[in-house]
This record gives sequence, C-alpha cells and structure tokens, in this order.
Amino acid sequence: MEHISPSGRPDPALITQTPSTLPGAAHRVLRNTYALLSMTLLFSAAVATAGIVLQAPAPGLIVMLVGMFGLLFAVHKLKNSGWAIPAVFAFTGFMGYTLGPIVARSLSMPGGAQVVMLALAATGATFLALSAWAVTSKRDFSFMAGFLFAGMVIAILAGLAAVFMEIPALSLAVSAMVALLSAGLILMDTSRIVNGGETNYVMATVGLYLSIFNLFTSLLSLFGIGGDE
Repeated sequence: MEHISPSGRPDPALITQTPSTLPGAAHRVLRNTYALLSMTLLFSAAVATAGIVLQAPAPGLIVMLVGMFGLLFAVHKLKNSGWAIPAVFAFTGFMGYTLGPIVARSLSMPGGAQVVMLALAATGATFLALSAWAVTSKRDFSFMAGFLFAGMVIAILAGLAAVFMEIPALSLAVSAMVALLSAGLILMDTSRIVNGGETNYVMATVGLYLSIFNLFTSLLSLFGIGGDE
C-alpha cells in the first residue's frame, strides 16, 4: 500500500496496513500520523525516563520556552523536507527532557506513583475516546479553532502570572483550563485529518503530541501533584 511523505507524496518509510472507510488520502495521513505519533511518544518517554534515572536538572522557564518554540519553528520550516522527521524527534525529545523532572518530583511524593499512573491512564483513555469519536463520526470540528486558540492564549498568560505571582489556586485553575482545551484540540486536529483539512502528517503529529503532553501535565496538577509548579 502506498505511503505519503509529510507533504502528501508517496513515502515508503512508514508502513502500516489497516482497513478504513475513510477516503484513501485521509486514511494514509491518519495512519502515518498515528505511526509517527506512537514512535515520538515512546522516544519522549524514554528521554523522560533517562532524565529521571540520571536526576537531570529541570530547565528554567526561559530555556524551556526558547527550546520549545525554536524547535517548533524548525519543524514548521522543514515540514516538507527530508529533515522533517529528525526535527520532530528533536522536538519531542526536548519535551521529554522537560517532562522528566516533573515526573521525578511527582514520584518522590507520597502516592506519587499512583497519581502518575492515573494521569497516564486518563490521558490515554481521553485520547482514544476523542480520536474514535472524530474518526467514526467524521464530523468537522474546525469551527472550534478560534475558541481553542483564544483559550490557549489566555491560559498561557494566566499560567505565567501564576508562576511569577506564586498563586497555587490559579495554577490549578489554569491546569483545568488547559486540560479541557487540550481535549478540544485532540478532537479538532483529528477531525481535520479525517476531513482532509490536514495533509501533512508531520504537522498533524506535532499538534496531537502537544495536546497529549499538555493534557498529561495538566492532569498531574489536577490530581494534586505538582500544582505549585
């Protein structure tokens, strides 16, 4: 079966075989997106685990923001080239590095292991449920884009205020907001693939990865671990 490059051209590098009732092009993008997403999640988890074992220090806020947005920019610029896949792994590896200290801190607290597992399970269940809904219903949720973008801008500003003003209650409120917005983004991004609105599986992968990452870290805070972070 034919495979596509990030820009929509045939790509033999990613191979999966699953039947689908979706149109051929949308099915190939969705299939390649899930294949790459699975690999990047595993890679990110491996980097986070290594950071926990090696007790890697947490990056500062400035380093995290510069690294994240810098690598996102690189992925966007390289999305149609042969360097797109390495750029995606560089980005998700960096995000795994930032996640390691958060999870390490959670695990060091009483009941931390159970909370981390609960957050992982809730994240996985939410992603699977929303993805299944978008794929089976084939509804177009792109109308949510404006609301979700505005919500994320507000959440980022409120989150920065919570960090600099050291307001734990505001941090938890932001976590709840980000969790809901991330769920909405998973639904919208998957529906865009299903309905042909997204034809570049590299960008689709990065969008879904970020939503999963934000959902997981937000649930950690909501479940009582890392709320003051």
